[in-house]
Amino acid sequence: MRTKDLEAHFEFECRACEKGQCRKADVNVILSEREGLKEFYEAFKEHIRECKRMTYGQYMFTIDREVLPEAVLWWHNHPEFKETHMSTAVGTDERPLNGHFVYMPFLNVQVEFGNEARNYYVFLRAYLPADDPSFPSVAEKLPAALWIEREVKDLLGFNPVNHPDPRRLILPEDWPEGVYPLRKDMDYRHSPMEETRVEFKEKPEGTTLVPMGPAHMGIEEPAHFRLFVKGEEIVDVDYRGFYSHRGIEKTGEGRLTYNQVLFLAERICGICGYQHSVSYAMAVERLADVEIPDRARYIRTLLLELERIHNHLLWVGIAAHLVGYDTGFMHAWRIREPVMWLVERLTGNRKQYGMNIVGGVRRDILDYRKEEILKVVKEIREGTKKFLDIALNTNTFIKRAEGVGILPYKVAKAYSVLGPTARASGRRIDTRLDQATKSAMAYNEVDFKVPVYKEGDVLARVLVRMDELFESLWIVEQLIDGMPSGDIMTPIGKLPEYEEALGFTEAHRGEVVHYVMTGEKNKVYRWKVRAPTYNNLPAVPEMLKGYHVADAPLIIASIDPCYSCTERVQFVDVNTGKVKVLTEAEFNELSIKYRGVF
Repeated sequence: MRTKDLEAHFEFECRACEKGQCRKADVNVILSEREGLKEFYEAFKEHIRECKRMTYGQYMFTIDREVLPEAVLWWHNHPEFKETHMSTAVGTDERPLNGHFVYMPFLNVQVEFGNEARNYYVFLRAYLPADDPSFPSVAEKLPAALWIEREVKDLLGFNPVNHPDPRRLILPEDWPEGVYPLRKDMDYRHSPMEETRVEFKEKPEGTTLVPMGPAHMGIEEPAHFRLFVKGEEIVDVDYRGFYSHRGIEKTGEGRLTYNQVLFLAERICGICGYQHSVSYAMAVERLADVEIPDRARYIRTLLLELERIHNHLLWVGIAAHLVGYDTGFMHAWRIREPVMWLVERLTGNRKQYGMNIVGGVRRDILDYRKEEILKVVKEIREGTKKFLDIALNTNTFIKRAEGVGILPYKVAKAYSVLGPTARASGRRIDTRLDQATKSAMAYNEVDFKVPVYKEGDVLARVLVRMDELFESLWIVEQLIDGMPSGDIMTPIGKLPEYEEALGFTEAHRGEVVHYVMTGEKNKVYRWKVRAPTYNNLPAVPEMLKGYHVADAPLIIASIDPCYSCTERVQFVDVNTGKVKVLTEAEFNELSIKYRGVF
């Protein structure tokens, strides 16, 4: 039960509370479970409406919107929890439930590196009136909030007051005013268009504009970097992305069952789809309050690490190509290929494995495959060592990467940069160790090191990834050696309605998070996806400043950006621009007609 103080502040309750389905607990018990919770409550108790444990290691405070910046910064700048970062935030249209909108930042609180029993996520939930969905901008003081506040402005019509850059982020400039895709009263098939226009940052005086994109040989997906240069030096940068926005979150809300959304989640990214699949499955499993069988946890972890291995090899090959070392590119991709063959033998697919289901995995790993896995691991280790001995003694590679694209620790912290990009700048974070993954994965049962460098340059980002690759090979060997027997799936029935939880993994680019709020009839009311590139990409302009135009493709590539998975299916007539959403029957007819063409 809530305390009298909390009840005095709490003015309304959601439908889940009315049905008695909230996971209530005594507030004093909740506040004593993790360091920092009680301290935060005491600091903001005049503005706290509710305190709730969402699931294991995840806590929610409902607070007044007026104190959102102070509350976020209290956690982010905590003197003892130095690597705490703002993961992202979620905006939700809860008007059908309680007549309000919700804006909710959430933070990954790191009390102690690698200690999942002490670390946790905290959610800061603020209700916004339907007739005034505004809140004071956090981005004014914390760059990590720059994009997410522009996103909820675009997609939900929220107003982050005093935001330093209120331009559109996701919606095209020709999208009409007053139409917000993630509001519940907008149909997912609606694609309004108006007259084309653009909103670019003003060119600084005395500079020349050098455009990169939207289509450019140095970046493999559509993205528009506008470099402002003096001579060859980059002095400022403007970025415009989201050309590949696919409306995946809207598609998943209210139309698909929780297991159908799983297969949509795996298609968010072409090379780290399994990370998204596991993150989403973990969120739903937390909501169902189940732990999957041990064998399923091991199989998931095995595939996650194999995916990390082939992605790091893919990336280092591209990095070699961008510095003119094409021999390194060919070696890296040659070494990578056996991993792709292996995952195809294990799952049936080189990518988009289709192995997950909420509650476990769909197929077992047969015992006779273990020797094949260990053989490939040995081959990859030997091949990578030889490749690195050559690459790290090649002047073409070293001189283009060393001392280029430096991202200082303080900037990486301010932008909540993640993964190898963060660890190359001295941030000691890794969600595999920092947060409790044991209900969905087996990282708590293997031993590995997290490489951290302090230089913050392109070379440091290379070295972090290569060190991680060897650690992943060691993890795979441990998983094969300790693979338990038993079931591979736990059946899950009806989910509780209007409950919330977070699922997460540490992808090869950094922390992936999937927020799920359940709805009625085993469907999803709100699904929020945050890929690591979403946190890393806003910091790229800071890495580019002061370096040469020729360095730009390599610096951009050094974070291993994935623009599509950041931007979250329609058919477009390229001649007329007309958009059409196919029915299931029409789509099936096309897939049969053009089988083997694509």
